[in-house]
Amino acid sequence: MTTEPSPLIGRRGLMLVMSSPSGAGKSTISRALLQRDSGISMSVSATTRPPRPGEVDGQDYYFVPVERFQAQVRDGEFLEHARVFDNYYGTPRGPVEAILRQGRDVLFDIDWQGTQQVRDAARADLVSVFVLPPSVAELERRLHARAQDSAEVVAKRMAKAGDEMSHWPEYDYIIVNQDLERSIASVQAILTAERLKRDRQVGLPDFVTRLRGME
Repeated sequence: MTTEPSPLIGRRGLMLVMSSPSGAGKSTISRALLQRDSGISMSVSATTRPPRPGEVDGQDYYFVPVERFQAQVRDGEFLEHARVFDNYYGTPRGPVEAILRQGRDVLFDIDWQGTQQVRDAARADLVSVFVLPPSVAELERRLHARAQDSAEVVAKRMAKAGDEMSHWPEYDYIIVNQDLERSIASVQAILTAERLKRDRQVGLPDFVTRLRGME
């Protein structure tokens, strides 16, 4: 289900950024949101790493050579970018802008550093949400329950979580993910309210002018 402003009034889309320490639940919330709301789609990043089996260019990632990626960085073509080990990752500005102009929203699953870059590049379009766990013990339990990482990796994620959580004041909204369905509903409520903001309803002035002309 999509909760939108009136179809009589055009709107500009928004960029919904979701961040959290690993295991707090942002990816699970994001997947549910994408399944339930047809008005939002996942941001597609560019990367310099080679495609893995089954990955499709332009769908999973935009796969680009290092030289081209670095040129795009110099030309300001990324909303955010970072080097992770030996590869570069970034969010191309052009495709996101095109989606926003269509009145659709874009979902980002990025960390606090990427969020800072997006805020600097496009603050008016940004809506940021930080997801917190209900407790440190529950965060550790979830990381072990995923059975994706070794005990050593879980320990590293837990050590990093404190620093990540210290950046919560930089976000517009904070959700404590104690109950998954309630957390999903909270993000949906945020989306509904942000879509109805006056500045995003770009067709509103003309619509009101037409209404007044009918008086």
